[in-house]
Amino acid sequence: MSYEVKIGNLLLGGENPVRLQSMTTASTNDVEACVEQSIRIIRAGADLVRLTTQGQREVESLAKIKAELRRRGYATPLVADVHFNANVADAAAAVAEKVRINPGNYVDPARTFKHLEYTAEEYFAELARLEERFMKLLQICRTNHTALRIGVNHGSLSDRIMSHYGDTPAGIVESCMEFLRICHREKFLNVVVSIKASNVLVMVESVRLLRRTMEAEGMDFPIHLGVTEAGEGEDGRIKSACGIGTLLTEGIGDTIRVSLSEEPEAEIPVARKIVSFIDECRQLRQGIEVENDTITLHLSDADMEDLQLKASMACAAALIDRRAHKLTICNENFSAAELTELADRILQATRIKFTRTEYISCPGCGRTLYDLQDTIRRIKQATSHLVGLKIGIMGCIVNGPGEMADADYGYVGAARGKVSLYRGKECVEKNIPEADAVEKLLHLIESDRQKNC
Repeated sequence: MSYEVKIGNLLLGGENPVRLQSMTTASTNDVEACVEQSIRIIRAGADLVRLTTQGQREVESLAKIKAELRRRGYATPLVADVHFNANVADAAAAVAEKVRINPGNYVDPARTFKHLEYTAEEYFAELARLEERFMKLLQICRTNHTALRIGVNHGSLSDRIMSHYGDTPAGIVESCMEFLRICHREKFLNVVVSIKASNVLVMVESVRLLRRTMEAEGMDFPIHLGVTEAGEGEDGRIKSACGIGTLLTEGIGDTIRVSLSEEPEAEIPVARKIVSFIDECRQLRQGIEVENDTITLHLSDADMEDLQLKASMACAAALIDRRAHKLTICNENFSAAELTELADRILQATRIKFTRTEYISCPGCGRTLYDLQDTIRRIKQATSHLVGLKIGIMGCIVNGPGEMADADYGYVGAARGKVSLYRGKECVEKNIPEADAVEKLLHLIESDRQKNC
């Protein structure tokens, strides 16, 4: 049983239910928009609402948002999401009920994909610097009874971690453990931990390893689950169910966020369904027999979204662990073509078989620097025929270049209304006006295809 964490008036972990959360997409400095969006998220059933908090101005706006929500009778805890600035985390800890920091950019500089050489003494000196700065935040959290999330994103691991461990689950987990060891030693247990990746296999393997590592070191911090940059529509739901659902059916996970490139309140009903399907899908998973490298899954659901989620949750573990490489779904309510398409989407989410373009798109937040949903629609319309191509569509640079590092092309918000284009990890054109960026991305893809013909 994980530690019980108190977040405002909410208890998370221990024997408490799996908690649901989402994140606002309006600018945090637009107080009215964030209040209205938060209310829609809360009314959809969220237990927590997260808001991006880039700087001191956003901390001040967050305080206003909190005050207005409380004035209107909403007591749902608010989470400040902080990147790149430890001083902002300190300030936010005196306002929000919970603060999320990212180990990859809390004191380490933003990832540059450079390999760094450290002596043992230099490496431990960096850890001492991290600890000294982090202790200040812990004290502020104690004083204000603020919970903390240590939230590692695969896409923003520091160059220090990458240089020492490589791009591996071991490195991802160590990025968490550096902070958790300090919390555990200092007996600050009001902590939630997360590891997120857009690659479902990486996410599942890393969270499993995190659980084993915490157990080996006598820790049991509650775990926040999510597949970051899962996308939208069917693919976003299937990826999320494959990753989150696999772990929930293994008894791992205390709070979840389904990251969809849609309106944030749309995430909550999907998250609620995933949680409600845990017991049924655990039984389905236990009953799966693999014959001739194939899973045959019989389900009777008449709602396509329910079928997508249950099929993903029931069979993803066997596919992730490579105990099977083929999938057949049987259901009398849908055509053979629909069921084959669903099976193919699950096989693609688990990186076994690619039958369509792969889109790695973030859900958006107050950091997003262009019209994300419209851009995704336009890019999909123009590229959906390119089977096997991976395209990353990112609202800002926090996870952008890193989370889409295995994508063929990337479209990343660089400044308000400006976009940078990537080929793999290489930025090929910076600060393109948003109005021209999709056309330039398509030209880049077509030009490369012609060269490779």
